Amino acid sequence: MSAPGFWDRPQEARDLLRRLTLIKGKLARWESLNAEREDLSVLIELSKEEGAEAGAEAVAEAETTAARFLRDLEAFELTTLLNGEHDPNNAVLAIHPGAGGTESQDWAEMLLRMYLRWVEQNGMKASILDYQPGEEAGLKDATLEIEGDFAYGYLKAESGVHRCVRISQYDAAKRRHTSFASVFVLPQVAEFADVEVKDEDLRIDTYRASGAGGQHVNKTDSAVRIVHLPTKIVVQSQAERSQHRNREFAMKILRARLWAHLREEEEKKLGHLTSSKKEIAWGSQIRSYVFHPYTMVKDHRTSHEIGDIGSVMDGNINPFIDAFLRKPREDGGD
Repeated sequence: MSAPGFWDRPQEARDLLRRLTLIKGKLARWESLNAEREDLSVLIELSKEEGAEAGAEAVAEAETTAARFLRDLEAFELTTLLNGEHDPNNAVLAIHPGAGGTESQDWAEMLLRMYLRWVEQNGMKASILDYQPGEEAGLKDATLEIEGDFAYGYLKAESGVHRCVRISQYDAAKRRHTSFASVFVLPQVAEFADVEVKDEDLRIDTYRASGAGGQHVNKTDSAVRIVHLPTKIVVQSQAERSQHRNREFAMKILRARLWAHLREEEEKKLGHLTSSKKEIAWGSQIRSYVFHPYTMVKDHRTSHEIGDIGSVMDGNINPFIDAFLRKPREDGGD
């Protein structure tokens, strides 16, 4: 940090400091685990004092400590699987409903709520970069920025098509419907470190944000649409009333999408990202959420299942993320 020129490229310097902080955090967690292990060893020795009241108390305390130690150890082990180049980065998560109108748009809104709950439960922060409401209910598109240690590393497990089976609240005949929505997750990349965006390559348009009406509809052209002319990539943001903020948000989305595009075109190494952009329909889902005639959430990549669909929709998706990250190791991979 004291080297000459270190701060000449401030974004790269901040990224390097963030990675250093993550490494220090891992070392601190390892030292904490080692301290827990030593405490557990002492409790086990005390529990061997047969007949002693202290021994009985030590047994109970040892059981509690052992359960906590195993839980913390498994969580730490999971972080060792997050060794991809961009795994420590923040994430950009986009949700798009499939065909089916209001039903699919409502399902997309339910997924948005699920991820916002997950973010809150895991001590991260979410900002809505773009949100386009559905005509009757739900959403047409939503894009989030998720800030937190290894946000992309964890959430990359969510990229793909999510299928919902339920009795439709929009069907007067109360028939069972199947809906689809896609989730696409990209790492947030630094302005200069990974992707260079030239002003002359951009066409920036402003327009009035859409909404449900009343005070939520802007009276000024605050929404921003950016076209990257060389790649024809189009992004937009209307989440804020400020045109400046919407432009900032749109640029974050653009950099993430350019990162994926450039890796796909130049290195052909993005199969784990781009392959998830499948048709939002039958046969391409990574996970099914069944509300009727029984309740179950099943990940088709790992076969992991959870019967309590309510907890999953409230943000309990860590078991699926865990199974996804561990699968290569269980299959004999790296």
